[in-house]
Amino acid sequence: MAESPTPTPPPARKPKPPLSRLMRLSLKVVDRAADATRRADGTLNRRALSLLDPRVPAISSPCRGVASRDLVLDPASRLRARLFYPDTSKAKAKAKAKAKAKAASSTASAALPVIVFFHGGGFAFFSPGSPAYDAACRRIARYSNAAVLSVDYRRAPEHKFPAPYDDGLAALRFLDDPKNHHPAAGAAAPLDVARCYLAGDSAGGNIAHHVARRYSSSSTSFRNVRLSGLIAIQPFFGGEERTPAELRLGGGAAPIVSVERADWMWRAFLPPGADRAHPAANFAHPDAADGLDSPAFPPVLLAVGGFDPLQDWQRRYGEMLKGMGKDVRVVEYPDAIHAFYLFPGFDDARDFIIRIAEFVAESAAGGGE
Repeated sequence: MAESPTPTPPPARKPKPPLSRLMRLSLKVVDRAADATRRADGTLNRRALSLLDPRVPAISSPCRGVASRDLVLDPASRLRARLFYPDTSKAKAKAKAKAKAKAASSTASAALPVIVFFHGGGFAFFSPGSPAYDAACRRIARYSNAAVLSVDYRRAPEHKFPAPYDDGLAALRFLDDPKNHHPAAGAAAPLDVARCYLAGDSAGGNIAHHVARRYSSSSTSFRNVRLSGLIAIQPFFGGEERTPAELRLGGGAAPIVSVERADWMWRAFLPPGADRAHPAANFAHPDAADGLDSPAFPPVLLAVGGFDPLQDWQRRYGEMLKGMGKDVRVVEYPDAIHAFYLFPGFDDARDFIIRIAEFVAESAAGGGE
């Protein structure tokens, strides 16, 4: 009697992040809309993107305790940024009512630390005026009691490597000039660029890392700017291999970042003919080591999400820096998707904004570089 064939086990179900049905549907719509703007020739339909991602204006009067204004950082390259600064008028009024004139004067003149921020979007999408990033920078400024300079860096595929890194360093050069320390024209406290932080999520986290390297390798050329910390929020790194997390969360199991979408973003950003072993993607590449051994390279706050396909690269990044003796604080959120902190309804998002505020306060107290 012939043996019955062994039944083929059903394919393992892909893990799914704990999202509501409405949130899952909303993210799927966003993913498909963004994918629709990618042309077969590797370019983007910017006109369609402008309709899908309309810019919100800067608001000079405080909105939820934070005002903003748009600045030109470099007229020659037309590099721009959006500055967010918390409203200090109420705090000043209370200080004046409770303290002596000298103490009140000192409170009124207290300078704000500066967080130089780089938005995510795979080097190709979004801007400081994108609603999600405008709102996120407001939350960071409000909770951290810091000014946030969100850099409108040049985007791929029109501007490839190293354009955003150059723009990030140009932003630090802008802050290094003392005449740019009072951009709010008396509406906010001056900027304390000796307490400067680099921050960014996804591609922005990648940019923040490489700008920190560049700064650290030439820190003596800066007269006033001192880096006190690097806030790397699920930074976008990669390589030619497929990591376990990429395989486990591929095939649409995780929203926002997919293996196919990430591959397209690297092709759009890296120089022609380069692969993901390029030092921009591979933080462990020998050509990406410049500046890491400098004492000017700042302490790092690293966020990792359990439903982010990029998480293995992020953990390796933290381990590499720790192995070099760097101060690295890793915050793990097992249920978090990529870019989770942009959604204030998530408990993890609220927790991480508080972690940023604590990191800024503690690093500033420690004296930075």
